[in-house]
Amino acid sequence: MNNERRKKLMKIIAPQHIAITMDGNGRWGKERGKTRSEGHYAGAQTMEHIIEASRDLGIKILTLYAFSSENWKRPLEEVNYLMFLPIKFFKQKLPIFMKKNIRIMISGDLTKVPKRTRNAITKAIEKTKHNTGIIVNFAFNYGGRDEILQAMRRVIQEVRENKVHPEQIDEELVQQFLYTSELPDPDLFIRTGGEKRLSNFLLWQAADAELYFTDQYFPDFTKDFLLEAIYEWQRRKNIDQYDVLRNTV
Repeated sequence: MNNERRKKLMKIIAPQHIAITMDGNGRWGKERGKTRSEGHYAGAQTMEHIIEASRDLGIKILTLYAFSSENWKRPLEEVNYLMFLPIKFFKQKLPIFMKKNIRIMISGDLTKVPKRTRNAITKAIEKTKHNTGIIVNFAFNYGGRDEILQAMRRVIQEVRENKVHPEQIDEELVQQFLYTSELPDPDLFIRTGGEKRLSNFLLWQAADAELYFTDQYFPDFTKDFLLEAIYEWQRRKNIDQYDVLRNTV
């Protein structure tokens, strides 16, 4: 099977929505005699390649865990760099995203994010909002439990204002108040870095997702590793083309 044929098949059977916990950047840096911040920079470069690979494979939505609400506990120097990284990233990549029809979305609480970082993020959202290609949804200052709690507060407010009767509260209503209300739930949840836990990421949305864990640190997570995760998803879903595609690598 030639590469063009494989690409066409992958576009047919790839997951619609993939979520990735991009773990291991700091450890990758330290193990190579570099700083954790240099590891995060390497992760940002890999992230760009994974966005491009996902776009090529026909994946419609890619949600990336970029900064968790727990990450504020990290050393100040590292946190400051993680706040600077979106400014640099979007300044460099926003013209490319526009050219390639990529839409940027954010899941998380930006009110606690430094103004320059928040402005860079909101500019990327606004500039790309009419793009119709792959959606890249960055989970930034995101926490799954916080997300559910704020959704519950919104539901309670709806009840207090007599807009909703308590007996009308269901999953669909709660979904409307999640950060990801515009997006379908992920089909495949990938975590790099060797840890095997959700770490407060998409706790509601990942209820039915296939979970895939790899020991590869995120800076080493290439397109081939992404394909391995997709092949595993295909196998679990008993997709007919799995054996054909698996043998092409």
